[in-house]
This record gives sequence, C-alpha cells and structure tokens, in this order.
Amino acid sequence: MKRTMIALALMIGATPAVADYAPITDKDTFMSLVDGKLLRNRLYGVRLNVLNDGQIAGSAIGWPIEGSWSWKGGYFCREMRWGDDPIPYNCQLVEVDGSNIRFTVDQGAGDSASFSIN
Repeated sequence: MKRTMIALALMIGATPAVADYAPITDKDTFMSLVDGKLLRNRLYGVRLNVLNDGQIAGSAIGWPIEGSWSWKGGYFCREMRWGDDPIPYNCQLVEVDGSNIRFTVDQGAGDSASFSIN
C-alpha cells in the first residue's frame, strides 16, 4: 500500500499549495538551485538528485528511482522509473520558495509535489 502511494505521488504529486512560490522559467536558474543538492519529500520518503547531465537518481523507501530530464519551452520534462514501475514522460512547471521547490505536472495545470532543497 505504501509503495502504491509513493508511486502515485511521484507520478502526479500530492502537496497542496500554501507558500508564495515563484516560477522558474529557464534551465540555468533551475540548475543553480538543484545542482549538487538533494531534493527530499519527507512525507513520502523520496530523495532525488537532478543531475546536470540530464539524469535523475534517487530512492523512495528502499526502491531506486532513475530517469532522465530536459528543459523544454520553460518546463522541466522528465521520464522516470521507480523500481520496476514506469513514471511516464511529463513536462512540469517548476516554482521555488526559499529552500522549497515545487513541480506541477501538465505544464502547471495538474497536481503538485514539493521538495526541500538540501
């Protein structure tokens, strides 16, 4: 059950919007925030690194997360796997509020997932 909930959070997000997030519209600004940093969502035990070579690496409750990403038209576009479960390609709006970063699927029209930047 917990594995299913985390998979859903990775695919569609699960954190309500409360803070004053500012959109990130270019890759250089995005990389200045995440390069060499760990993105964590403690609620779901997710730990991610978004690497400057276009790769994503991390884990959630002992299962590996791996994938690839690119920046297209002002959006973070990614495709991942969590263990054996595929997480489909999606382009996401990225926003930041201090040491928190939020990804909203479907170019900002869908659900969001927030991470602390460590």
